[in-house]
Amino acid sequence: MQGTVATFDVDVRDGAVLLDDGTRVTFGAAAFAAGGLRHLRVGQRVRLETDEDGAVVRVTLLTMP
Repeated sequence: MQGTVATFDVDVRDGAVLLDDGTRVTFGAAAFAAGGLRHLRVGQRVRLETDEDGAVVRVTLLTMP
């Protein structure tokens, strides 16, 4: 699943991603840390892994917008 970073709070290291279908998905600091990322910018493309319930598990890959 891919989307575009809509928000990212550097202090708490969480934010939200807009999926390609327009759905807004939030992610917590644990999901951010699990992806090994150092920072996100609004507008960056990311790939998300989800669990069976559709909750974001982690951001896994940054791609070019």
